Amino acid sequence: RLFVVRKRVMASRPRVEEVTDEEEEEDRIPTVPATKKTEEAEDEEEAGKQIPVNNGGHTDHYVWTQTLSDVVVEIAVPQGTRGRDVTVDIESKRLRAGLKGRPPIVDAELTRAVLPDDCLWSVEDQNKIIITLLKAKSMEWWKAVCVGDPEINTKKIEPENSKLGDLDPETRSTVEKMMFDQRQREMGLPTSDELQKQEMLKKFMKSHPEMDFSQAKFT
Repeated sequence: RLFVVRKRVMASRPRVEEVTDEEEEEDRIPTVPATKKTEEAEDEEEAGKQIPVNNGGHTDHYVWTQTLSDVVVEIAVPQGTRGRDVTVDIESKRLRAGLKGRPPIVDAELTRAVLPDDCLWSVEDQNKIIITLLKAKSMEWWKAVCVGDPEINTKKIEPENSKLGDLDPETRSTVEKMMFDQRQREMGLPTSDELQKQEMLKKFMKSHPEMDFSQAKFT
């Protein structure tokens, strides 16, 4: 058995206490770095989400796709449906759509805001309603169209490189950064922001050689 000497506060003499096998085992248990816990939590959060198809997904009532600027929702309806048979109501944070005289097929809060005046809808092939929602914030990927619907794994989104040339320089730079960060995360490597922080830290350490960073922890 292992014995250690522990001093008690206000005691005149040290007291010898026996360390049990359980206490000794607890001392040996290694701590898990916070970064590893964070990565595992993120992986668990993404588990079970849909793999994006055309950057979108599907529900029991519709399928959807997206670009950085808009979301397209496709709702199947009976063959022979015409525009006069359809009702669509688009608000900044809500979507209602279906056939007149029947309960709406979709009636839910949107996960992100849209610009109602710039949204469009039509009936194609007399069997589907096509709704185009213009995003209020155009530089973000949606995980789902409506609150409560299945989400996609936005880390798996792959923007089409061929369309980058159509973007203005600022937007293209933002998209390329997002794509780079996505690839880095998939490989378990630091993102552009993390690389920038590391570079700043290196410069700071170089400028202050008198400081000891051996025990420092950075997040």
